[in-house]
Amino acid sequence: MNLSHIHHELTEAKKITNHTDYVIIGSLTALGLEVPPPDEMVRSIDVDMYPKDDPARAGEIAAIIGQGSAFEDEFGYYVDAASPDLPTLPDGWEDRFVVHDFGNVRALFLELNDAAISKYARGEIRDRIWIKEGLKADLLSMPTIEYRLRQTAFLDDFEEKSVKQRVAEDKASLNLE
Repeated sequence: MNLSHIHHELTEAKKITNHTDYVIIGSLTALGLEVPPPDEMVRSIDVDMYPKDDPARAGEIAAIIGQGSAFEDEFGYYVDAASPDLPTLPDGWEDRFVVHDFGNVRALFLELNDAAISKYARGEIRDRIWIKEGLKADLLSMPTIEYRLRQTAFLDDFEEKSVKQRVAEDKASLNLE
């Protein structure tokens, strides 16, 4: 996936909702960087997003240009409906967007270290690979991640413990102690 694909999807989303600002969460937040991210960070074919000013319409967008749609059949990528309430994120995440203005629409990418918190909470293997690649490429900062962990309201004690364990594992495996 690349920025032109994001632009294409957001332009189509604008036709559906008339909104111009869209929040991008998930793996493809890495496309908001000034430098090209490692391929492992942008392999996804789905853009997790929602209209900033009307998150409830994300489902409407996904129904038209989401998984299984004619849009996906034609272009090979699609929108996945997201919500600002869905991911586990640190306080202040909405103040740290990385904004990319395409002219007709704007992508508000989740800041990468904030995205890492959410990925640690999910804990899926592909999320762990994404985080490790970001750390190895110096696109993520373990001190920043650890600081933001202290600003995160987890779903429960189990999630918090699991996240801290995953962070400790990555620090050990990447010699970040």
